[in-house]
Amino acid sequence: MGAEAAVSYKGFRFPAEVIAHAVWLYHRFLLSFREVEELLMARGITVSHEAVRRWCDRFGPQYAAALRRRRPQAGDKWHLDEVFIKVNGVRQYLWRAVDQDGNVLDILVQSKRDAKAAKRFMAKLMKKQRRVPRVLVTDKCRSYRPAHRELMSSVEHRSHKGLNNRAENSHQPTRQRERAMKGFRSPGATQRFLAAFSRISPHFRPRRHLMSAAEYRAEMTVRFTIWNRITGATALPTAA
Repeated sequence: MGAEAAVSYKGFRFPAEVIAHAVWLYHRFLLSFREVEELLMARGITVSHEAVRRWCDRFGPQYAAALRRRRPQAGDKWHLDEVFIKVNGVRQYLWRAVDQDGNVLDILVQSKRDAKAAKRFMAKLMKKQRRVPRVLVTDKCRSYRPAHRELMSSVEHRSHKGLNNRAENSHQPTRQRERAMKGFRSPGATQRFLAAFSRISPHFRPRRHLMSAAEYRAEMTVRFTIWNRITGATALPTAA
């Protein structure tokens, strides 16, 4: 099965199947690079954890971009929220936007939580989405107000903590990942990882509680087929 996107594995010793599987393991489950190395070893594939790290750094963003291109247009109700994270022991803020269906629209790691930071995030979000929403939902953080007035004055703004559970809940996988990684190392690396993680992880997390077992299996089959197409992978080789 050929890859849809121009993902090149030239210069890499291992085939697409192994690399894509390692990237999937790291972004889908709470695993370290060494634990991914061990899981591959159990299949008879000997690779170092440093190679796994390089694969995730190189191909994670490419796979995430391909998944983003395949998604339908986002909903017209955007939920924005921000939470603090620790990056090398220093407090940073993770800004996140999701639509009414919980699909992640964009994320941005910043050192501030002020109006300038809110404006920067909104501008980045609008540029990526190439439009404005019908409704903007935020918590009570005052930083959103001047940014909304300047960039989205025509958009209805609902500011209420109880209305923003959709965005707040979307932070949970990131919190789990942060604990598993024992914190993040640098703002740039954090931004790159979370940008890819916010695309890859949800792709394999359909709303299982709303599906029957048969529906869930069918949906996951479709999602793995999409994954194989964008990565150029077929089936993971097993030990002889």
